[in-house]
Amino acid sequence: MIRTTSSQPFPGFRTVPRTGVIFVTTEAQKLGFRGPESSDWCNLGQGMPECGALPGAPARIEQVTMNDLTQEYAPVAGIRELREAVAEMYNRRFRKGKKSQYTAENVAISSGGRVALTRVASSLSQIHLGHFLPDYTAYEELLDIFRLFSPIPIVLEESKGYAFSSSELDREIVGRGLSAVLVSNPCNPTGHVIEGEELKNWIDVSRRRQCALIFDEFYSHYVWGERSSISAAEHVEDVDQDPVVIIDGLTKNWRYSGWRIAWTVGPREVIESIVSAASFLDGGASRPMQQGAVPLLQDSLIDAENAAIQTAFKKKRDFMLERCRAMGMRIAPEPQGTFYLFADLSGLPSGLNTGMSFFRAALDKKVICVPGEFFDVNPGKRRRTHESRFSNHVRLSFGPSERIVTEGIARLEKMVSEFR
Repeated sequence: MIRTTSSQPFPGFRTVPRTGVIFVTTEAQKLGFRGPESSDWCNLGQGMPECGALPGAPARIEQVTMNDLTQEYAPVAGIRELREAVAEMYNRRFRKGKKSQYTAENVAISSGGRVALTRVASSLSQIHLGHFLPDYTAYEELLDIFRLFSPIPIVLEESKGYAFSSSELDREIVGRGLSAVLVSNPCNPTGHVIEGEELKNWIDVSRRRQCALIFDEFYSHYVWGERSSISAAEHVEDVDQDPVVIIDGLTKNWRYSGWRIAWTVGPREVIESIVSAASFLDGGASRPMQQGAVPLLQDSLIDAENAAIQTAFKKKRDFMLERCRAMGMRIAPEPQGTFYLFADLSGLPSGLNTGMSFFRAALDKKVICVPGEFFDVNPGKRRRTHESRFSNHVRLSFGPSERIVTEGIARLEKMVSEFR
């Protein structure tokens, strides 16, 4: 007899929990949400940027040419043309004048960021891997599924602006015996950015302690300071010796989310291990999408796209900050990067002052957001706590179009006023 209840896992299978964005969209679907075509919904929970035309941005690619070769499998590591283009891009933009330069052998192409992260995780040995709280929701299952390494949480404090100094990193590496650290930079959800001299110091610590730093740089073009983009590649001395691994791709920074093209950049030996893992994990990325990606890595196109992102997304950021604070949310510090606000709801009326209650109430207004507790990454639920430190927080995305962001905030304002 086939069991139809979802209360227990099917025999032989475990129940895999939904990550934050998947959970909230699944709950919204129960109320009629059907994705981007649901024009009556405002998805302020989405983890992707608006993908259409922006003023001043290069024209969007609307077709990819196919031929007999593109019907075939691509190499597991990725087509050489794209691997070379990625390496050259980092060298031009972040490594001018440095003796050590990236080559195609320092790059592996994957079908999106989660695949890239999974490849890296599967390549780790029996080590202690540090990760930060709060951070990207999908890290939770990623850090739990591979049992060779032990995930070690490192707590970031809101009172310190979620900052973490290189001296604190050094202390954690030595004190906890860390051999690798995973970090999103800029951070999803807080928007904190490690850059400049502090980023250089982090890599100096990594080199000195021989502790690998795995940088998730998917929001590295969404930086709201003096620079329009950052990368740890700028501070690597020897590309084949420094234990620095970088993951990025087209999905966020080029706003081609549906292409699912990402890359991992690091020492040759690490890339070889990652490619070996990919041969049984996923088999490699789509050849036509890889070929279509090559022209997107030209500096002129990147610069124009970055400028358009800075103008359009900075406007949405400032609008959301002002209106959310007026509602009584506390956003401190302001996000230095990403397209999210990580808001403290403690000052809102009862019934809206927790992330989950706010999320449920917002669904009634056809607005989606992500409760903060999902960013309290807890692999395997090893930390036995009664309540998350972030249960009073919510993540709001200004990734959607200006129209959706404006309408979504207006609905939230109405919701808050009804509770007062």
